[in-house]
Amino acid sequence: MPLFVLLTMTIVLVLATVSFWLPTISPDSEKLSPYECGFDPLGSARLPYSMRFFLVAILFLLFDLEIALLLPTPWAAQLPHPTLSIFWSSIIL
Repeated sequence: MPLFVLLTMTIVLVLATVSFWLPTISPDSEKLSPYECGFDPLGSARLPYSMRFFLVAILFLLFDLEIALLLPTPWAAQLPHPTLSIFWSSIIL
């Protein structure tokens, strides 16, 4: 177990160090402009989303997550330790 923790911390430190060594990308007007096959853009590429669409998407994600958490419940009830099985399925999801 201590070897696993040491290995994990080493990998995290190496990745953090490498991320600081990489050059920073400075955004300019050419990089921030939308690309449309080399032609000048016909309209604004940054149109706002409808609030109704956003709320429907959030509700969909909420109920989708609820179904994903409830789906393993019937199978877990057949196992010797259903509470533990439901706990681990929730952790994985």
